[in-house]
Amino acid sequence: MKELLFVFIGGGTGSVLRFTASVLWQHISLHPRFAGTVMPWSTLIVNVIGCFLISLFYKYSEQWGLSNEMRLLLTTGLCGGFTTFSTFSYEGLMLLREGYAGTYFLYVALSIILGLIAALLPFAVK
Repeated sequence: MKELLFVFIGGGTGSVLRFTASVLWQHISLHPRFAGTVMPWSTLIVNVIGCFLISLFYKYSEQWGLSNEMRLLLTTGLCGGFTTFSTFSYEGLMLLREGYAGTYFLYVALSIILGLIAALLPFAVK
């Protein structure tokens, strides 16, 4: 039962962080340099950061002396709440429905490739 509480706290925190990132990106996207872009950058960036963090937490959890509860809070909770496959899927579908097939394929490719690279980065550092 205690583990559920840790996942709950991490998940809530991760969800709030994701929402905050989305709101911040909306303000950034008002800048003329980013105006008119259809790429869902906020979700892409959040998911890549989440891939890096979950891998980092996994790699160093023993070295940092994290308890099982703290590991669950950071990985399943925080990273699970922060990243979002459902939003990735929905935004991809919207790109296709609105006729942005090229952007859709770029978004999917970048999400997968950058996510995997981000997940490998902590293991590339000794």
